[in-house]
Amino acid sequence: MKYNLILTWFVAVLQTMIACGQATQTDNPLDIPLGDPYILYDKTSDQYYLYGTGGTEHGFVVYSSPDLSHWKKQGVVYSSQQAKGWGTKDFWAPEVYAHQGKYYLFYSAHWKDNPKNELENYRIGVAVADKPTGPFEDMTGKPLFDPGYPIIDANVYFAEDGTCYLYYSRCCYKHPVQSEIATWAKDKGLYKEIEESWVYGIALKPDFSGVIGEPELLLRPPLAMDDQQAEWESRSVTSGEVNRRWTEGSYLFKHKGLYYMMYSANHFAGENYAVGYATATQPLGPFKKSAFNPVLQKNTDKGGVVSGTGHNSVLITKDGRRLCVYHGRTTETGDQRLVFIDPLEVTEDGRLQVKGPTVGPVETK
Repeated sequence: MKYNLILTWFVAVLQTMIACGQATQTDNPLDIPLGDPYILYDKTSDQYYLYGTGGTEHGFVVYSSPDLSHWKKQGVVYSSQQAKGWGTKDFWAPEVYAHQGKYYLFYSAHWKDNPKNELENYRIGVAVADKPTGPFEDMTGKPLFDPGYPIIDANVYFAEDGTCYLYYSRCCYKHPVQSEIATWAKDKGLYKEIEESWVYGIALKPDFSGVIGEPELLLRPPLAMDDQQAEWESRSVTSGEVNRRWTEGSYLFKHKGLYYMMYSANHFAGENYAVGYATATQPLGPFKKSAFNPVLQKNTDKGGVVSGTGHNSVLITKDGRRLCVYHGRTTETGDQRLVFIDPLEVTEDGRLQVKGPTVGPVETK
């Protein structure tokens, strides 16, 4: 009898240890084919919700998980029909925020109001729901605002004083910029001009129905070739891949009084997609890029299997750990973008570090 009791106790303890182990790690890459991933931890349901580009045509899907390890597809949460007709296609980069009892979905889509028949006529929209799983309904039937050029990749920061800030990327489309890189590419016979995307910030109205004031330019590719950031931010050009330099997929968070803005550079569909960061003492800058950039990039040139790492977001887990959520590709999965989760740390001297890209088990607690 005593032996049976001890055995029963041992099995129970072992099962608990296994369950806890399962709940504190995930495996990279996740078997979830999404780009531009964003994870919301919802205190009300004590669940994680994963959104991203892909999974359905002209809309978004959501996956849920109790522990960042076991994921279940919950289905479509938003589509062009719910966008009340303003967004017609290319639904990209969703981010969902819990705010005052509601859930707000910020996203990019192609605007139907297109009298000049522009190929890239993107704007940012906002939809609202009562649950993280939707269904979301568009708030206004039109884009959040029109800056006069195509924009994508919305990110929202909730400041301590109650102000909400929107960050977004102006598209490269029809935005040629003179720089030493552009001159170099022209002299080499690679491209006649180099188009660029830039990151802007602007205050949001409290009810998310629009913006306040005018956008402020926060980040752009470097003008000079001897700039510390020029080499890694120009790889899509210097490799002969495409005549564009991107600054996109921005994400802002605050740590010990300093604002950290992470961003992606290079072609999202190429191997050189990578992540850097800049810091500022105010939500709208001025921002200074880190001397340690990039902080996340391919490892195929070092014997690894991961490339195309970018468009990240940052998740604070229920236990308070900071994780970097991003998409990437592997030599095995080919061009399909998959979700990765790796630890993100800020050192005592303020340096941001992403412990990736990794393949296999990753501790998330």
